[in-house]
Amino acid sequence: MKDVVLVTGAGQISMAIARRVGYGKKIVIGDRSKVNSEAMATTMRQAGFDVVALEMDLSSQASILNFIKTAQEYGDIAMLINGAGVSPSQASIEEILRVDLYGTAVLLEEVGKVIKEGGTGVTISSQSGHRMPALSPELDKKLATTPYEELLSLGELQVYKMKDTLHAYQMAKRCNVKRVMAQAVVWGKKGARINSISPGIIVTPLALDEFNGPRGEYYQNMFKSAPAGRPGTADEVANVAELLLGEKGAFITGADILIDGGATASYFYS
Repeated sequence: MKDVVLVTGAGQISMAIARRVGYGKKIVIGDRSKVNSEAMATTMRQAGFDVVALEMDLSSQASILNFIKTAQEYGDIAMLINGAGVSPSQASIEEILRVDLYGTAVLLEEVGKVIKEGGTGVTISSQSGHRMPALSPELDKKLATTPYEELLSLGELQVYKMKDTLHAYQMAKRCNVKRVMAQAVVWGKKGARINSISPGIIVTPLALDEFNGPRGEYYQNMFKSAPAGRPGTADEVANVAELLLGEKGAFITGADILIDGGATASYFYS
C-alpha cells in the first residue's frame, strides 16, 4: 500500500500542489462536486499520477469523517492539502462560516488523529485574514482551541456580528491560522507538521468569480498597486507548499506564509 495524500478542493491551487508532492503516492481528492473531483483526477491520471476522486462536503463533519475513512483504505495518510473553501462573492455569511471556518477546523483535527508519524499538511488560508485589526488574546485563544463542535456557538461568530460576507471570510481565515498553530502542537506529538499559506490574488476560477463580482474593481486595483504589480499563479503557491510539505521545511510548523506579491504591505503602508 502507498502513502496517501489527502486533497480537498478540486481547484487549481490544490492540483498544483498535488502535482509537486503526489508522485509515487496515492492521491485521494475530495470536493463537494464529484464532477469537479473527477475532472481533476482525470487530468492528473493523464499525467501519470495515481488518483481517486471522491465527493466530500467540507461543511459536514460526517462527510469529512467518511472521506478520511475511505482514504485510509488505500494506505496511511501521510499528507494533507486542504484547498477547499468558498469566497465572499460565492457564498452567504452562514456558508462561509460553516465551510471555511468550521469545516477547516474539523478537517485539521480529524486528520491530526490519523496522520502518519512524520506526516505533513498545508491548509490554504488567505491574505484577508491579515487585514483585520488585531483580535484580543482571549478571542484568538477561543478561535484556536474551542472544540470544533462548539466553534460556531461562540458569540463572536454569530451571523449578526458579521458586517458582510467579506468580514465573515476574514474571520474564517484568521481562525484558520489560529487553528493551525494549535494543531501544530497536537500533530507534533507524532512528529508531524501542519502549516498554512495565505495567498493573495491568485488567478483561478474562484478568483475570476471575484474579479467579475461586486468587488471586482477593488481586486483589480489591489494587485495593480501591489509591489509585484500582478496577480499570482497557482504554481507560485505550490512553490511554497512544496517547501512546507518536504524535508527542507522540517523546522517549520504552526506557521502561516503570506504570499501576495506585497499586496498586504501596500494595503497598510502604500
